Amino acid sequence: MKAVVAREYGGPEVLAVEEIPVPRPGPGQFQVRIRAAGLNPADLRTLSGVLHRLTPLEFPYVLGSDFAGTVTEVGPDVARFAVGEEVFGVGLPRATGEMATMLSTPPSLTTGTMAEYAVFEADTPAIARRPENLDAEQAATLPIAGLTALSLLRAGGFDPADGQTPLTSGGRALVTGAAGGVGGVVVPLLVAAGLEVIATAIPDDEQYVRDLGAADVIDYRSVDTITETLRRHPRGIDTLINLALPGPALIEASRVLRPGGQLLNAAFPSPDPSAFDGADLTVKTAYSTARPGDLGRLAAYALDGTLTSTISRRYALTQAPRAYADLVHTHVRGKLLVTVAPTA
Repeated sequence: MKAVVAREYGGPEVLAVEEIPVPRPGPGQFQVRIRAAGLNPADLRTLSGVLHRLTPLEFPYVLGSDFAGTVTEVGPDVARFAVGEEVFGVGLPRATGEMATMLSTPPSLTTGTMAEYAVFEADTPAIARRPENLDAEQAATLPIAGLTALSLLRAGGFDPADGQTPLTSGGRALVTGAAGGVGGVVVPLLVAAGLEVIATAIPDDEQYVRDLGAADVIDYRSVDTITETLRRHPRGIDTLINLALPGPALIEASRVLRPGGQLLNAAFPSPDPSAFDGADLTVKTAYSTARPGDLGRLAAYALDGTLTSTISRRYALTQAPRAYADLVHTHVRGKLLVTVAPTA
């Protein structure tokens, strides 16, 4: 089969499309013919080697985590999925070990989704059946971005699963990096929860972010974002959701919060909580976590129109190395997608 392969640590420059053996499922595993795979910055973070002590990769290594596809083979002791079923979800590299339990329990592991075929663990909430009316391409962009968005909402006090009170119903949220993949999910969900959403984005992305539901958009490149935010919204921000700023910049950005506000972070690396000692705010970091039923909720949001497709560019599998280079070296709005097999 064709797959996007790395034979050493590095960036997009070490990637190539090669012919490698088709992976076969063992006990508790199943094989999927990949239809589409979404790109995530975390794919390259693992490959870079920055986490090599925690996740030592074995080469050749196949990239990819988010996917949608068709079940083509099941291993022994698998009753959850059957050949021919359409599925979508996310798997992490097998080398991630205990880190994968942060995503789901049991962990969701894969041989790599940037390939014509991939093998996954069957018993994980990070993979689900794809509803018939949910397009495979959109489904392949939902898992990491959507699970991150749900984790942020829960950290802020809103859980769609049990109908808890929204973050601050009728309140105001500022979302940094709103035009990225996670922003394409978190902004519409915040709006659906009853919040007024302020977004930071470049001017070229303003209409896109407004279409997601943002009531106001502030250019983070040409103005002092903090001053401009407080000028437009002098009562301050109830919740700051950080999808882009590194730790040190986040300390300064937290000035936009009203007393008693909350800072919810999904950017890597996470800020040191001690840096906010003495500040009248709550700081929480939330990364992607899959609970049972989460993927079904994201699919339902997509089907009822709450979440719209955020795919900005599509690539064939043979173009996947270039897609990863574009992820690093170009401005990306929404999600980049690799189509592997004809989608339906």
